[in-house]
Amino acid sequence: MRVAVAGASGYIGGRLVPRLLDAGHELSVLTRDAGRLRGYPWAEQVRIVEGGLEDPVAAAELCAGADTLYYLVHSMGGPGDFDRTERECALTTAVAARDAGVSRLVYLSGLHPEGPLSRHLASRQEVGRILRSSGVPLFELQAGLVIGSGSASFEMIRHLTDVLPVMPAPRWVRNRIQPIAVRDALHYLLAVGEADPAQAGTYDIGGPDVLTYREMMRIYADAAGLRRPRIIALPVLTPWLAAQWVNLVTPIPRTLAIPLVESLQHDCVMGERHIDDLVTAPEGGLTGYRRSVDLALDRLDLDSVETSWATAHAVDQPAEPLPSDPDWAGRTVFVDRKEMRSSASPEALWRVVVAIGGEAGWYSLPHAWRLRGLLDKIVGGAGLTRGRRSRSKLRAGDVVDFWRVEEIEEGRLLRLRADMRVPGQAWLEFAVEPDGTGSRCIQRAVFFPRGLSGRLYWWAMVPFHGTIFPGMSRRMAERAEREGDA
Repeated sequence: MRVAVAGASGYIGGRLVPRLLDAGHELSVLTRDAGRLRGYPWAEQVRIVEGGLEDPVAAAELCAGADTLYYLVHSMGGPGDFDRTERECALTTAVAARDAGVSRLVYLSGLHPEGPLSRHLASRQEVGRILRSSGVPLFELQAGLVIGSGSASFEMIRHLTDVLPVMPAPRWVRNRIQPIAVRDALHYLLAVGEADPAQAGTYDIGGPDVLTYREMMRIYADAAGLRRPRIIALPVLTPWLAAQWVNLVTPIPRTLAIPLVESLQHDCVMGERHIDDLVTAPEGGLTGYRRSVDLALDRLDLDSVETSWATAHAVDQPAEPLPSDPDWAGRTVFVDRKEMRSSASPEALWRVVVAIGGEAGWYSLPHAWRLRGLLDKIVGGAGLTRGRRSRSKLRAGDVVDFWRVEEIEEGRLLRLRADMRVPGQAWLEFAVEPDGTGSRCIQRAVFFPRGLSGRLYWWAMVPFHGTIFPGMSRRMAERAEREGDA
């Protein structure tokens, strides 16, 4: 079939696309920045439509000729009024799908209780209603927590359990939850994308286990070989306070933690199993929660995390790409440039450069980097705890702690754009070149200040740059020389 995917660079979309290709479908995908898809192995096998779903022209181009449209986008965690943005995107998509004669829509929503809903779940429900009003048959799959390597739900559980042996927690840790393994969610999404449109409807999906959040954390601890945390449920922790705690301890930023925590205020279990009448279970049956955790941990150990929640979630409004004009078009700009030479080959030096961040750290004054990350977390930024999707490989759009890969040219250039809270726009760039029998790396920190606060920020950081950046360059060279071309 001809299949269109909105949200192909997201956590679920990035895993669904290669499986759709394996099934023999012809794909069109929508992305705001085509450059972000360059690192995906399937990028050259799909038709890429550049733009956003709020743009009727881009939505119409995505839907043109499609038999099935997957709607896998959401604005939760983004800047501004996310429910207004979601409503606008859903309305534009509904019109485009109807006008293009799409046979079926597939939408991944969330399990929710009866009665009043959190802002996030209410918005998800509203998106389903709008898509359904298009007249195009809609398969709406409602899932709870999706558990897999790199998923926001798994990372939240993992970091809370890893960091806190004793955890004061809100009362919702006693609520019942029915998680689903990411592999099972993908199984259902693939199946309904080929189902008879006459069977369209709303279907709950979930795994075989119903657990409390407390039990999920303890099972994770067992799987990870950690001591089970002592969890104390406190009635005084409001959703807002709990979200601040989640933001500080886990990689989940405040803008995403608040709607996630609000969604956990009630039981999150399947109300029906009509999906069993439509889709056969995966071979071997549904994946239990403990097995889902084991599989996710294995992926982390093997450095083979396919997609990550962080890639799809900008902490703030994305900055414009670094201008290429060497004169900076008359704008105020501050640049810190360092150049270092190494006897190591360019290939060896490049491997050290692209391993930066995450477990490898930043090669200089780790305590200073951790303090900067903590300060960023406190003010609602990304902090250092997001880490990386892969320890050894990077692609455009990947996060590296509180940076994001804006540009990567294999073996030559790595440009990181700041996702941290700063009064301006910031980039950190590494260019590797041959230098005789060795190599050299040109390292640049570029900052476009915003107002007086931006200038004061840069001047306050100058003394730290004078220590951190030379040390970073020196240690990268030393590591490349030590590891060589092995």
